[in-house]
Amino acid sequence: MNPRLALLQAYPFERLRKLFAGVTPNPAYTPISLGIGEPRHPTPQCIKQAYCDAIAQTEGLSSYPGTAGEPRLRQAIASWIGRRYGVQLNADTQVLPVNGSREALFAIAQTVVDPAPSAQVAPLVVCPNPFYQIYEGAALLAGAQPHFVPPMAARNFAPDWDSVGQPVWERTQLLFVCSPGNPAGAVMPLSEWERLFALSDRYGFVIASDECYSEIYFRQDPPLGGLEAAQRLGRSDFKHLVVFSSLSKRSNVPGMRSGFCAGDASLVARFLLYRTYHGSAMSPVVQAASVAAWNDESHVVDNRAQYRVKFEQVTPLLANVLDVALPDAGFYLWARVAGSDTDFARDLLALYNVTVLPGSYLARDTDAGNPGSGRIRMALVAPADECLEAARRIVEFVQSR
Repeated sequence: MNPRLALLQAYPFERLRKLFAGVTPNPAYTPISLGIGEPRHPTPQCIKQAYCDAIAQTEGLSSYPGTAGEPRLRQAIASWIGRRYGVQLNADTQVLPVNGSREALFAIAQTVVDPAPSAQVAPLVVCPNPFYQIYEGAALLAGAQPHFVPPMAARNFAPDWDSVGQPVWERTQLLFVCSPGNPAGAVMPLSEWERLFALSDRYGFVIASDECYSEIYFRQDPPLGGLEAAQRLGRSDFKHLVVFSSLSKRSNVPGMRSGFCAGDASLVARFLLYRTYHGSAMSPVVQAASVAAWNDESHVVDNRAQYRVKFEQVTPLLANVLDVALPDAGFYLWARVAGSDTDFARDLLALYNVTVLPGSYLARDTDAGNPGSGRIRMALVAPADECLEAARRIVEFVQSR
């Protein structure tokens, strides 16, 4: 067996199941889950229709799909990037469809990292802390060591790049960034991108930008993306940069597993080579539905409006009893609680049948402690009435403690 598998930690939701083992939720309340970031808004009709139309065409499933994806899908993605970010990409060389951003974020580390088995010092993969656990697993299974960057609480848990010293950057081969961030929803400004690009130029590491929450935001201007930032800074070749996005949150189709990778053409080419051997071709039926999704923006506007209503209702209510504020973007609330975050989550389920995720499960322990400790993440993915009811129960729970 691959000995690196032993390095992997339990996934947050596995830890949550263990935490809740033996807990009997109060039957007086219907269960409401804010624990998992799984979109629950209805899938748009235009996507479902395209999916059904494609399945009705016998040729849609009668041949192997190409790993590079159909030209019309790559062009639909490139056109969306042009409309959304004002960035013009070559659909043939700078865009690659992937089976959801999760598997692609994992796979890019396997493509980029040189484990250098003869070296005495292992390479590093740098990522935020708290973070999306795929970053850590990708680093470990690629033969690298993850290096976790602590957050700045004053800046909505944005990573504190000042804490990373030169010896770390010198060993870094891959940097994962997430903007809008998970779990706190911080958006990286242009100045932060400029700094990371300069570090990438100096030390030669690749930047993998996870942007799956980019279309759910609460400010007037949409979040800045990595490609857009590079273009503004005169980096039209997108050197050392690949961005990842997904239809799961944008279009409420997590079951389709559809997204893209785009950026540096040389990196995309090597990633395509890896994926060809890995067997990562997207189903023709999913490709057809994805074309419909990327070509339609009306459902995205409606989706964003639904989240805005929920956050406008829930955030002020919870702010009366918790340290919580409206994020820049994303569909999570990241709240500070009194005492243990795991005790809070377990007792809340037992007494009020509401599930939230302990913040410590989304972070790793450091010499300064676990940066997620004493916080909870709440995913406002349920219908508005459920989210509001959950918020009322949380308020009552906090006031009764």
